[in-house]
Amino acid sequence: MKIKDIKALASLQGPARSTAERLSRKCYSVEDMRKLAAKRLPKSIFEYIEGGGEDEVSLRRNRSSFDDWSFLPKWGSVDNLDLSITILGGPSAMPVTLSPTGGTRLFHPEGESAVARAALTAGIPYGLAHLSTTTMEAVSAAAPGLRRWFNLEPTSDKGLLQAVLDRVSNAGYEALLVNVDCRAIGHRERDYRNGFTAPPSIKPKTVVEGMLHPAWALGFLANDAIAFPNLDADIPEGPLASSPDMWRTLLAGSYEPTDWDDIRDLRERWNGPIVLKGVVNANDAALAASMGIDAIQVSNHGGRQLDHMAAPLDVLPEIVAKTAGRMEIIVDGGIRRGSDVVKALALGADACSIGRPYLYGLAASGQAGVEHVLKMITAEMTRTMMLLGVSTIEELRAEGRDLIRHRNEAFARNQPTRIPEAPLALQK
Repeated sequence: MKIKDIKALASLQGPARSTAERLSRKCYSVEDMRKLAAKRLPKSIFEYIEGGGEDEVSLRRNRSSFDDWSFLPKWGSVDNLDLSITILGGPSAMPVTLSPTGGTRLFHPEGESAVARAALTAGIPYGLAHLSTTTMEAVSAAAPGLRRWFNLEPTSDKGLLQAVLDRVSNAGYEALLVNVDCRAIGHRERDYRNGFTAPPSIKPKTVVEGMLHPAWALGFLANDAIAFPNLDADIPEGPLASSPDMWRTLLAGSYEPTDWDDIRDLRERWNGPIVLKGVVNANDAALAASMGIDAIQVSNHGGRQLDHMAAPLDVLPEIVAKTAGRMEIIVDGGIRRGSDVVKALALGADACSIGRPYLYGLAASGQAGVEHVLKMITAEMTRTMMLLGVSTIEELRAEGRDLIRHRNEAFARNQPTRIPEAPLALQK
């Protein structure tokens, strides 16, 4: 080989001119972004993202459930491939939404505002957590054209509920995400070991971890204290300040007895769409549909609440059958690639939602990191659908069960046919 041929083969790149370009050169998957986030964050903070309840069985099953399904591509042309959908009566550039996450400014100083701007750029809805660390009004101002949904807990205090609903409506949020899986906070043992108690217990190792991550520590110390300014109906004034009561609300939680009557009351009070988040029981899904709830988010809270709770993908086919098209179905939990989204849609979901993946991007590189995660998922979905042989989300959902097979189905099909034995009476 000649020198000129070697030069032609060599790909010498100059320095990256932007954060987006740098990420495109080194992060090719959500897992790559996860590793970068682990380097940027103190271990205790990173484990707050990573951790699940008790033995983390549900956390692991959320991911492994996707491995049980295989694609069966069909041959044919793929024309004008389109990921866009309509969800809750509005447009989305792809069948993915961003789930609400609490304490987001722990991972990057710009927190929820950076996530909102990234969602706006991607053209998808964003669910803001009730326990967000940025006011709902500030998020609206940061991304005024964004489809914004607000997450809250059901409450029996009707005066407080109405005041919060008024604030949410005035801030321009179009839909509610109502948690039905948080009657108590899960036993998250990683958090206890790292001092994430109520209020937080700063341990010597936490200080050392902060010193070893000076960029994160500088951003944390140079900005307002972590607080949860959306807990009541009043818009806070001045700099946000944390308090033991706020941390206790986030980490310990408080049980307030509520039931289906409170959901019916909420349905009467709120004119926009309502999504019940945390449904895994098909009977609950059918009941929600019967009372006019617009959608459910099939979720086990990322494996952070009740351990050994069913993985959303495992119960999705039953819920789809039980609700029979009477409501929209969003699925979260364990989604790390665009191909995971395609599998969920093939099983009958209308859309998927992600939490940890975009937090990895936020922790790694702020808004640019979240945007990069969404670009990767978009590219993976596009590639998967093209190889699968479908052009639109509508086509994928219509033909879904012909394009995907569970490992148990494959095993059953490969078993030799056995001729049943005759009854004993006929053998004589």
